[in-house]
Amino acid sequence: MTRPLLEVRDLTLWRGARKILDAVSLDLAPGETLALVGESGAGKSTISAALMGLADGARVEGQARFDDVPDLIALREKGWARLRGRRLSMIFQDAGAALNPCYTVGSQLSTVLRRNLGLSRRDAKQRAFELLESVGINDARARMSAYPHQLSGGMQQRVMVAIALACNPDLLFADEPTSALDVTIQAQIVRLILDQTRAHGASCIFVLHDLALASQACDRIVVLYAGQVMEAGTCDAVLNSPRHPYTKLLKSCVVEIGTEQLDPPEGGVPGYDDLPRGCRFASRCPRAQDRCWSERPPLAELAGREVACWNPEDAA
Repeated sequence: MTRPLLEVRDLTLWRGARKILDAVSLDLAPGETLALVGESGAGKSTISAALMGLADGARVEGQARFDDVPDLIALREKGWARLRGRRLSMIFQDAGAALNPCYTVGSQLSTVLRRNLGLSRRDAKQRAFELLESVGINDARARMSAYPHQLSGGMQQRVMVAIALACNPDLLFADEPTSALDVTIQAQIVRLILDQTRAHGASCIFVLHDLALASQACDRIVVLYAGQVMEAGTCDAVLNSPRHPYTKLLKSCVVEIGTEQLDPPEGGVPGYDDLPRGCRFASRCPRAQDRCWSERPPLAELAGREVACWNPEDAA
């Protein structure tokens, strides 16, 4: 079997005394697209930030091997400077906030190219123009001199995609890249990201709330709840025949053809000061047992996927 591009083991993140991520483990193959899904507060964006070395002020434990880099968690800033933008890149949720309002679009793209690839000013400008064209920006030559506020939300997000992919990274993190866009533009941006990453054989980790989008765009899925992995496997297996009670309840919130009524889980994600010692979903789980409150279930193989549950759902 092909060695994973990314292997994350027991990724744990603390902010003060609060354990935000609790022993998260996942793998990503070369060229694979992975979705991180779950409610707000599940830890999806925190995982991306930790693996990009952007979890400022937090204490991060565990191990994350990336290709020939033995451990991202142990990297110092000089090591990150050699990786970010070149081999690891990120599309942020709010392009309007991520882009610098004081510089033109062309200048921001050119800076990335000159700093990471050592291109001359002239070559960087030409490459920046080609990148804007490749992400579908009309009249790209004129847009080079535009400031971010002069572009629509969809255009800003396209610029973010161009910047993130400028140096053909091996791994791209897409953190809710379409949440601020309308439905028609969402589909265009997701298709753009997939086309661009697949054209270069890159892997991609999507942070998503939308299970339908995850099933359409991604190969595999990791379901998170309050910083713990509940279930992981292929999108087909996990979404069509969920075995963890949380995955099943999460799927019941999705409107589908033939759905007669929605059945969302009651309550909300507990605060980090009020979490069960065992499975963090125990306080909302209809199948919880005494053991679930006190002992964390391991992430174990079950029916072609991994499930962390003492009392999993029966096969569909």
